[in-house]
Amino acid sequence: MIENVITTLQKKQLILYPTDTVWGIGGDATNSSVVRKIYSLKQREDSKALIVLVNSITMLQNYVDDFPERAFSLIEEDRPTTIIYKKGKNLAYNLLAQDKSIGIRIPKHEFCIEIITRFGKPIISTSANLSGQPTPQNFKSISNEILNGVDYIVPNFENEGTFQPSRIIKIEADGSITLLRP
Repeated sequence: MIENVITTLQKKQLILYPTDTVWGIGGDATNSSVVRKIYSLKQREDSKALIVLVNSITMLQNYVDDFPERAFSLIEEDRPTTIIYKKGKNLAYNLLAQDKSIGIRIPKHEFCIEIITRFGKPIISTSANLSGQPTPQNFKSISNEILNGVDYIVPNFENEGTFQPSRIIKIEADGSITLLRP
């Protein structure tokens, strides 16, 4: 199974996979054509940035220009938390928000960590729904359009419990925190 996921990612194709939050559509976060495929599948405006998953703080520091000290404590919390960093780097250009910021999370899911570690690069993580539709709460609620639009569906996790999207926090230039999604 892991080999199939890695091969799919290396071929610049899309996966449907479980995360520490909700089922996600994923792909190589460093490849702009993969980002375009995800926007197309989700029928989403490309002005809405996507979240990226990395396996560690070390990997994270390769993809953000400025790593604020305040982020350490947020990353360590038990709750899955995506942090918006001021400026992303070494990622697909169309993955970044208009102001060049990027949302990145270190997942608390062994399978995700293994995928990222074996792939050697960050992966995209966006909820497995069409833009404007509710976030699927479990595998069974993922639409056929999404199921048919990805290249590989990770098996054996279909019956995992219901999850909630991650909390999203932006660390402002002055070090203050803005809660974007509780």
